[in-house]
Amino acid sequence: MTAEADIRHLLLSLLQGFYWFDEGLQNFFQARGWPAITRPQSMVMANIALGVRRPSDIARRLGVSRQAIHATLNQMVELGIVALADDPSNGRVKEVVVTPLGERMRRDAQEAMLLMGEELARRLGKAPLLRTAHLLHEDWGEAMTFTAAEVGRHD
Repeated sequence: MTAEADIRHLLLSLLQGFYWFDEGLQNFFQARGWPAITRPQSMVMANIALGVRRPSDIARRLGVSRQAIHATLNQMVELGIVALADDPSNGRVKEVVVTPLGERMRRDAQEAMLLMGEELARRLGKAPLLRTAHLLHEDWGEAMTFTAAEVGRHD
């Protein structure tokens, strides 16, 4: 594959990597005896780990409706993983907080990530994996915006 093709397929490769990690995480949780967690629930937990706590912000980041996020959050509340609490900066808004059970699951998720990282280091080599992890961890800045004049319209 050419360098240009590698760049064109970067998003697909990142998505494939996300699926690989998420499926591994699900398998780890199953082996540990945790309840099954859906991919939307994993994505909510990932956003919480990134500091996103308001349901509306999580919905916006995931590109889903607030109703869909509330349905997912309600499932997670029923499982005892998260709770909804008043946002200290705005009492009219709720924020998602991780419960003690959710915190134990988060620690297990971190252990699973370490194990999967070790496996990737075996498969890909430790140095390339560390370089990639370092590069992806950088602040990418705001998402690019485009105008029709810049990119040409497809009619």
